[in-house]
Amino acid sequence: MALRGGTIAALDNVVGVSDMCLLQPVNENTFLENLSSRFKHSQIYTYIGNVVVSINPYRKLPIYTPDTISEYRSRNIYELPPHIYAIADAAYRSMRDHNLDQCVIISGESGAGKTEASKVVMQYVAAVSGKGQEIDRVKEQLLQSNPILEAFGNAKTNRNDNSSRFGKYMDIEFDFKGDPVGGVITNYLLEKSRVVAQSKGERSFHIFYQLLCGADAAFLNLLRLHRNPEKYAFLRISGCTQVDGIDDKEAFQVTKRALDILGFTKDETENVFHLVATVLKLGNIQFQHRGNRDGTDGCQLLNTEEVNDVCDLIGCDRETLSKAFTQRTVTATNERVRTDLSSTAANYARDALCKAMYSRLMTWLVNRINHSIRVTAKGKKKSMGVLDIYGFEIFEMNSFEQFIINYCNEKLQQIFIELTLKEEQDEYIKEGIEWVNVEYFNNSVICDLIEKNNVGILAMLDEECLRPGNVSDKTFLQKLNQACSSHAHYESRGCRKSQSDRTLPHDAFRLVHYAGSVTYRVDGFLDKNSDLLYRDLSRAMFSCRNPLLPQIFPEGDPQKNSLKRPPTAGFQFKVSVGELMKNLLSKAPNYIRCIKPNDHKKPNTFVLELVRHQVRYLGLLENVRVRRAGFAYRQPYGDFLYRYKMLCQSTWPNWRGSPRDGVEELFQGLKTDKEEYAFGVTKIFIRNPQTLFSMEALRRKRLHYLATLLQKIYRGWHQRQCFLQMKCAQIVISSRWRCFLARQNYLRIRCATLVLCSYVRGWKARKLLAKMKHEKRSLWAVSIIRKYYIGWLVRKEYRRKFRAIAGPKIAKFMLCVHRYRFLINLCRSLPSKSPVDNRWPVCSRLVHSASDQLRVMHHRWRCRLYRQRCDPHRKTVLTEKLTASELFKGRKASYPKSVSHAFLSDYVKLQENIKWKKFAAETRDRQLLFADTAMKVNRRNGKMVPHLFVLTTSTVLLLDQRSMALKYRIPISEVTQVSLSPFNDNLVIFHVKTRSENGDAFAKKGDLVLSNNQVIEIVAKAAMSIKNTTGENIRLNIGTQVKTVMNSKAVDISFKNGVQDVAPGAVRITRKANKMDVLQQ
Repeated sequence: MALRGGTIAALDNVVGVSDMCLLQPVNENTFLENLSSRFKHSQIYTYIGNVVVSINPYRKLPIYTPDTISEYRSRNIYELPPHIYAIADAAYRSMRDHNLDQCVIISGESGAGKTEASKVVMQYVAAVSGKGQEIDRVKEQLLQSNPILEAFGNAKTNRNDNSSRFGKYMDIEFDFKGDPVGGVITNYLLEKSRVVAQSKGERSFHIFYQLLCGADAAFLNLLRLHRNPEKYAFLRISGCTQVDGIDDKEAFQVTKRALDILGFTKDETENVFHLVATVLKLGNIQFQHRGNRDGTDGCQLLNTEEVNDVCDLIGCDRETLSKAFTQRTVTATNERVRTDLSSTAANYARDALCKAMYSRLMTWLVNRINHSIRVTAKGKKKSMGVLDIYGFEIFEMNSFEQFIINYCNEKLQQIFIELTLKEEQDEYIKEGIEWVNVEYFNNSVICDLIEKNNVGILAMLDEECLRPGNVSDKTFLQKLNQACSSHAHYESRGCRKSQSDRTLPHDAFRLVHYAGSVTYRVDGFLDKNSDLLYRDLSRAMFSCRNPLLPQIFPEGDPQKNSLKRPPTAGFQFKVSVGELMKNLLSKAPNYIRCIKPNDHKKPNTFVLELVRHQVRYLGLLENVRVRRAGFAYRQPYGDFLYRYKMLCQSTWPNWRGSPRDGVEELFQGLKTDKEEYAFGVTKIFIRNPQTLFSMEALRRKRLHYLATLLQKIYRGWHQRQCFLQMKCAQIVISSRWRCFLARQNYLRIRCATLVLCSYVRGWKARKLLAKMKHEKRSLWAVSIIRKYYIGWLVRKEYRRKFRAIAGPKIAKFMLCVHRYRFLINLCRSLPSKSPVDNRWPVCSRLVHSASDQLRVMHHRWRCRLYRQRCDPHRKTVLTEKLTASELFKGRKASYPKSVSHAFLSDYVKLQENIKWKKFAAETRDRQLLFADTAMKVNRRNGKMVPHLFVLTTSTVLLLDQRSMALKYRIPISEVTQVSLSPFNDNLVIFHVKTRSENGDAFAKKGDLVLSNNQVIEIVAKAAMSIKNTTGENIRLNIGTQVKTVMNSKAVDISFKNGVQDVAPGAVRITRKANKMDVLQQ
């Protein structure tokens, strides 16, 4: 079906076949070849009807962006290329619009990507559901439950660096609008044996390493722990404590943040980590053999320091814990007998306590998370479940854990086949198509062999665990041989049919599962199924002051003393699986089948035999055959007609009748054999994929013809429009030209008239002016003659009375009068009090020096008044401007443009960002100096990438713009120099202190090169911050040649101005070897 929005349809531009139901022919080789070809072209998803087959790419692909989510939102599953988003959208819309509870079942091997697939489903549901403060809080809590469960339930294995070692089923509950309101998480069968032992090259659960690497020194001292994992027996046993690609320190911070978001109190978080530390300390406790006087074996504790640390951590009495490890109390009728434990039994008791403590802590965490995310609102709710559970496991050494896991997968395969067949049959009946029975392998016989009451393997295992007398794993195997020897799917050397099979050990049995034959060694079956924890240890844990231990060891309560044996692990798991199957059957299923392409976690590597094995045990070919039992392809009439209506003249371009009649007319026009298709109630069914492929080929040809026709019509229309525009333009130009000529003529006449008038008025004015000047000169001459005459008379009369001293006195008096008049005039005409007012009264040369001094004093007085009126913020702004002037005036071409612009500091309103507030609270970077989007120059190729640049009083930060994830963090004290060019570019280089190879991460990467329009403000504020932090002035280098260090290598940066092929205002950065050129026009 073609897309109306311009996106790619599922049948367009794909490699191979996007839906295996259209595969031709259907066999294992073509199936694998199709998967391989799609995987090599990064198309990791393939449909089998409404089932998604996902291949782990072992690398990040750009197919999980918000734009991709928007593209798949509210789309038909076949409308776009295969994707998990399509399955998640179909499930969500069916739940929201039709009130049908949904479940998404994710299965596959360890390392096939099940956990990541469940995250993608959660991400999509969170993105497409409603918005609001409370809804966003619920979404955040549901998403943040994953980091906690991964930390406590995932571990590094030889097949997967983040392998889920437990099963998880999350029910997300929604209100009537489809908005999430809460959820419930159920966990299944944690692999608690991993706590005390791991295979070579594997690790224990992530939380142990996260705690040791990520906790600060004070918290580790509180927990009595050392940072080195090699100091703990449980962690060094496998020889692997660090994994490339896993940052345990960062993961610990993520886990703590998730605990805070989910509402864990500080005391609860500390109590949880106290128990984690207790498990590590318990593993270091050692026992030494000791012979008793009565000839029995006993033991004693070797390292009492570890016992003391454990007692301090959990608040337990030291003597009580020591006796619980070295002695055992046996209760028979009303008598209690205390016996010593051998060193072997003491080690078993210690390991059993560690496994029980960690397993029950995991269960407590799940219950605590459920308490935080539980639904509080009343009313009817809709739910969507996501099942992420272990895949089928076949190892060289298979034990009780693999037996239980494979039993769960048998049940899932059974429900998968039943629901798939039921769904197909219901669709055929609904559409009125005749149903054809499909032959398939029914694995119910294997499920009955394992779980049937009284005669099943689990029932016999429980019976053997509870039977008094001398029981062992061998007696259990003998019992199986007697009861199951005739079963077609059971093999053992104790059975007559398998006595000569040398590939089968004597201490093992083999089950023929749907995925293949698996050999299980019975060694440890009884112990692991009994899951026995001595009652003395339970009582010791219940008496501890740690508030979590009494909750997770309720059987240790002396007031509830019961001799009843707790249920076995197999029985508990059987009940849990039964409840899970019942839950899944009550919901509409959606399947994601995950496949691992290779065992080495390498991208672009497809190992054919490994994938073939997974395809077989996942039953994918059977699923294809079920889907293709009758008709390989089906589509609603409207969608089918919309895609193929151009193939028939009567249906193109618009069909006025019903869609079914249009499809019937289409097939008649194509002259398709009637046996190749069938008409349902709402859908058209096509039997052979080749029919669909031929229609696709005809459609491509028809589209080419239609595209040519559209081009022809458009070009004709375009040329006519150009002609009409040119004609209209010619008319407009002509009219405007005539108007222009008329106006120019008018303006010439008007100008000539004005010139004549002005000349006449000028002649009259000059004549009048000459007359007035003559009269004025005459009056002046008369006054001068009169003054000279009067002066001559005075001098003639009083000449004899004058003395020689009179002249200087008169001159001095006149000078004083002149100064007095100057001061009076200055007082009356002082300039304003503004410091930027440069006006000053004109004075005589006699008082020029005094005028200059008074002008300086007056300006200083005005500046002092201005400073007194300024608030602290204004003073800071002026200080920043003064610093910028001192640094850049006359040195940087772009400085004059920055003078008139105020320094705004926070250009992106970062202080209002909630994520920044959380980040600042954690890193204590509260005093923000500058924040804006900056382009970071890549040290390798000179390309620019946008980041959020933040400058605080103590650090230089680069953050991701959306997630606020920290990219770079440079303390301000580590900045040795700042370099810029003298041109108009906006580049700035922060030089960082160089250190040894084991230095900080920012020192290894080298100097930081950024581009921002506010570069003057950045450097000015950085200079003030460096001055305040180190007490030294900033070292500022402004020049065309700058030496830097990038990735521990010296690089010369050259700034070149006047390059013509660079756009104005832009820069182009190129790097060759150890030289980087910055080109600008």
